[in-house]
Order: sequence, then structure tokens, then C-alpha cells
Amino acid sequence: MKGLYLVTPDWDDTDKLLDVTARALDAGAALVQYRNKTASSALRREQAAALLALCRRHGRPLVINDHVDLCQALDADGVHVGGTDAPVAAVRAALGPDRIVGASCYGQFALAQAAQDAGASYVAFGGFYPSRVKVYEVSTSPQIVARAKLGLRTPVVVIGGMTARNARPLAEIGADMVAAISAVYLAADPYAAAQEFMALYR
Repeated sequence: MKGLYLVTPDWDDTDKLLDVTARALDAGAALVQYRNKTASSALRREQAAALLALCRRHGRPLVINDHVDLCQALDADGVHVGGTDAPVAAVRAALGPDRIVGASCYGQFALAQAAQDAGASYVAFGGFYPSRVKVYEVSTSPQIVARAKLGLRTPVVVIGGMTARNARPLAEIGADMVAAISAVYLAADPYAAAQEFMALYR
């Protein structure tokens, strides 16, 4: 796991969602997380299935935010869980050993350690910077990345207000992937925006 970790916005326009995601994948985005907190069950399934087909064509994994049942129904590549979602151990047990299970750990190293021990494929820290999409306390120290790289075996994802510029110092101290939503999906040129993120790993 290395590079741009693309997280989808809460868009109901599936064609627009697929178009921007395709541009980012063409630019080299390494992984896509389907996250739509406002979609109906029917729309969520429609969008996830379409994104999965798109990711398959590009040879990239698709993980589903929170919905283990949807991941299983579509045979997607994995699930990402937050602090109020299902426990990592339960998701790992449900999905088996081969699928991706990601865990939000905010700014807490202890959560990351517990997630790794429970079978997480990667841990995600943040927010590091203010976000145009999510409201949260911006309190995560960059030093948690360096600590995680020394103390954990799992890849480290950073999230929260990421741009190619402000993500650079985090990539330089070991962040394996940079998660972005608005910096790509709201960019005038999503392909170029995704390329800038990927350039952090070249």
C-alpha cells in the first residue's frame, strides 16, 4: 500500500462520481474507499457496484466504509471502520484473512496498536489539517506517524484536509498513503490533482 488513498464524497450523481474517480485512477490512485453517509441503501449499492467494476478495470482495490454486508454482497476488497463502527476483530472474522480491513485511529496510538492486534490491514490517523468535508478536532500530531512506523507493522494512512503540499512532510516521515476527498473530487483537474499526490511517492 503506497500512494493516494481516494475517499469518495457524499455525491448522489453516480456518473459524476465515476468520472472523477476514473480520472484519479488513470493518474495512479492506489486505492478507493467508497464512503457516502447520505445515500439510500439502493443508491449505496448502485454506486459501490459501479465503483467496484471501475476499480477492477484499473486493477485497484475498493474498500467500503463501514458496511460489511455490502462488501460481502458485492465481493469488494475490504471494509474501513471508524471508532463507532463494528470492531476490527469482528470485521476481520466476518471477512476472513484475505480482505482489507482498515481502521480509523484518529490521533491515538493505542487505538492503532489495538487495531493491528485485532487484524487491521492498515491504520489511519487524522485529522491533521482542517477539512472542507468533515468536522473534527484538528489535533493529531505528525509525530504519531513516525511513532507508528517504528512501533507498528501495518501501513499508515494519513487523512484530514490533505493537499499534495501539506501531505509532503507526513509522507517524508513515513506515511504510506495519503487519503484525500475534496483535494481531488473538487479539483478543477482531478487527474492533475491525483498526480500531485502520487508524486510524493516517486
